[in-house]
Amino acid sequence: MKVVGVGCGPGMLSETAISAITGATLVYGSRRAIDLASAYIAEGAEVHEIRDYGSLRSLPDHAVVLSTGDPMLAGLGYLGGEVVPGISSLQVAAARIHIPIRRISIVTAHGRDHEAAMKETVGEISRGKVVFLVADPDFDVREMAARLIDAGDAIGIVLAENLGYPEERIVRGSPADPPVPESGMFCLVLGVLE
Repeated sequence: MKVVGVGCGPGMLSETAISAITGATLVYGSRRAIDLASAYIAEGAEVHEIRDYGSLRSLPDHAVVLSTGDPMLAGLGYLGGEVVPGISSLQVAAARIHIPIRRISIVTAHGRDHEAAMKETVGEISRGKVVFLVADPDFDVREMAARLIDAGDAIGIVLAENLGYPEERIVRGSPADPPVPESGMFCLVLGVLE
């Protein structure tokens, strides 16, 4: 199987990803991933919206699985096979807020233990890193901010929401006044950002 990153928003497919999608006869993906790649899915290709992620490992070798963002960030790269990277929310957020990626530690809370992600974030910030936190709709930004109150006045929190979409929203805040998400598709950049 081939796992293809479709980018975190519209227009963020690489030429390699477009080629893989165009040549596919069997395509699987979330509704959002299919929508992002739809212009490149060949007429007549068999397309399936993923309903059972547990069954993906049993797909045939010629299947193309679409993964939003980059499959190796918080996507479906764990499935194995050939992985075609996509333009990730990490890349877009770093570009939008002008943070060199080399300064960033990645923490994933998307579909994972939020408590552990918060502890890891605090630990990374205490080591002087900027944290890129991949969130999910249930992640509590206010609770995360409360855990950073004693980390110092230089700590900033940036909410990056709907990256790459027309309704993209970048909001800066602080532990005392954290930005609040308006949708479920967001990530956070936390630490000394200047």
